[in-house]
This record gives sequence, structure tokens and C-alpha cells, in this order.
Amino acid sequence: MKKQRKTIGGLLSLLLLAGCSGEAQDSFEVPFEGEMDHVHGMGYAGNEDGLYFASHTGLKIYREGEWFETTDNFHDYMGFNATDEGFVTSGHPSADSELPNPLGIQRSVDGGKTIEEIAFQGETDFHAMAVGYTSQDLFLINPASNSLLEAGVYSNSAEGESWQPVQADGLEGEVAALALHPADSNLVAAATSTGIYFSKDAGETFQSLTPEGERGTAVHFTEEGLYFGSYGTAAALMQYTVENEELEPLNMPDLPDDAIAFIAENPTDDQELAFYTLQGHAYLSEDGTQNWKALLQNGKPQ
Repeated sequence: MKKQRKTIGGLLSLLLLAGCSGEAQDSFEVPFEGEMDHVHGMGYAGNEDGLYFASHTGLKIYREGEWFETTDNFHDYMGFNATDEGFVTSGHPSADSELPNPLGIQRSVDGGKTIEEIAFQGETDFHAMAVGYTSQDLFLINPASNSLLEAGVYSNSAEGESWQPVQADGLEGEVAALALHPADSNLVAAATSTGIYFSKDAGETFQSLTPEGERGTAVHFTEEGLYFGSYGTAAALMQYTVENEELEPLNMPDLPDDAIAFIAENPTDDQELAFYTLQGHAYLSEDGTQNWKALLQNGKPQ
């Protein structure tokens, strides 16, 4: 398969900001026909059928060829991670919410109808945060001191109660995205301004997977390995297999003046892969990246 430009500095700025058939299942969702911007994450959230996009104004959902949006909880979700139970997120509450700002770390198990606090509500907005899809473990960068943590890198086993500092030796550059393996939290990945980094020891040490001068833009773990987006002379989509340490370039649409910001594989169908870009485009492949269809163009549903 084959590997498939604002300036590179502009792309990084966009990245760090980004890192700012059927009817709806119930009345919490209605058809979405507007425009989506400031997406801060995407993924297949738990038992809720569909691909969820965490936008500046709440959740948007692509399901069986149709688009939906929620009728409440228009929170500005940051650090959004889909899990097998729903999703874990940070960010800021909507203008009509009584929740403290920032949200800290919150969890939803009902498609976003309700959220419950895990930790740091009213204290910290976590942009760089990863959650194991099935383990529910957390790995994050704390940007500033709060009631429990100094600034730095930390991991946690599922419930947000016991935080462990992480050395993160070898991790360089400004971190735009983090990813944690679905079940094995020894496997961590990061996309930074200097490349894609991979750890086999729970983030204590990292090694680079990309050539010097290439920027990392997105990371997403599956059971078998790591999908990542990068930008050298053009946007690229790659797959890294953990078992044999092989890198494979994947077919992708042409992305002039753009790069991948988020990647998500359907956990029930390994042929279904989606990504969202810094310029507000989204694409979906249902045949293992051989063919792609546009879901969004400049933030507008297709």
C-alpha cells in the first residue's frame, strides 16, 4: 500500500489548538446539519453505536451514513478518549452548565447524556490525555500544579485515585497527542513536534519511530499495534506492528496543506478506520484503507 501543505509551523499551531441509516437513538440526539469546528477527539464510544466527534460545542455522531448532534451538554470537550464503557474527557462546561470550570477528568457511560467526575473538577483542563479502551487506565500530562499533582507526566490505574509520576525519558518536543494500548498499559505512544514516540515500559522511556525532521500529528492504538499520522514533506498515515516492530505506510486521501489530527479504528471491525484532519476534513475507510469516503469537508457533513 502507498503513503500518501498552511506551512509546517501553521500546521503545528493548528495541531496544538486541536489538541484546543437510521433515526437518532432517542430524543437526546437530533439530526445534525450545521458545521463542526474545533474538534478535540474522536472515537467509537462504548456500547453507543457510531463514531463520536468531540467538538467545541458538544458531541456530534456519525452513524450508518447519517449525522446527529446532542440536544444538551454542549461542553467543550478536550482530551477526549472513547472507551468500551463510553468516554473519558476533560475540557470546559457549556455556558448554561452549573459544572465548575474546568471539567477536570470526567466519564460518561450513556453517550454523553450525563458525565461524572473522576478527578480535578474545577482545577485542571487536560489536553494531552490517553485512556486504555478496555483497561480504563489513564496516562496524561499535567500542565500545572493542582491539589494533588505537580506539573509533569503521570499514569493512573483506572479510577483516578493513585497517581504515579512517569519519567518519560526520550520524549522530546511539544506533545500534541497521547495514546494508550487498549489493554496493555505498558504500551504508550505520543505525537510531538519532533516526531512519533513509542514506549514499552509504561512511559518511562520512549524511542522515536519517525525520521529526524518529521512531526508527529496523531496516535491511536489497536490490540495489534499503533496507527499514527505524521508530517514530513506531506501528510502520512502509518501502521506500526508491535510484535515484529514493522512500519507500513497506508493508503490515504491526498491532504494538501493539511495533516491528520485524530485516528480511530472501529473496535468491532478492524477494516473500519477513520481520521480527522487539522483543516476540518474527516474520512472513513470500510475496507482496510483501500478506499476512503469523505464524512466532513471543511467541517461540513457530507
